[in-house]
Amino acid sequence: MAVDELDTRILRLLLEQPRTSVREYARILGIARGTLQARLDRLERDGVITGSGPALSPGALGHPVLAFVHIEVTQGHLDDVGDALAAVPEIVEAFSITGGGDLLTRVVARDNAHLEDVIQKLISLPGVVRTRTEVALRERVAHRMLPLVESVGRAARK
Repeated sequence: MAVDELDTRILRLLLEQPRTSVREYARILGIARGTLQARLDRLERDGVITGSGPALSPGALGHPVLAFVHIEVTQGHLDDVGDALAAVPEIVEAFSITGGGDLLTRVVARDNAHLEDVIQKLISLPGVVRTRTEVALRERVAHRMLPLVESVGRAARK
């Protein structure tokens, strides 16, 4: 899906001012509300915009410990383990990967003891062979999309 310069401007506004109304976005951009709505609908339909809910802080929810847990899975059980991971609320993301392990999960916990409990729960899942855990010490670059959007916008202008 090609993203043009107007799409880039729309995405930038959505990222910078997420709680603004569609009417106000249209005013800021100097375009008709219908044009903006059509663009937003297309960007959602094409999977560029994947959500509009608030970004939540696990730390503020009482889960300040962040760890990345690599999970090695018995051959042929990747889907089963993936389904089981979805039932563990402390797992906020999980990806199948190449390299050292089969799955990479992002896990949040209240403290190190709670993290150990979560890891023990993961180890006990049928199909899990072993895990390897890396604890994050400090976030150096927060999740962001604006630099990518700006890069795509520059490429669209060329």
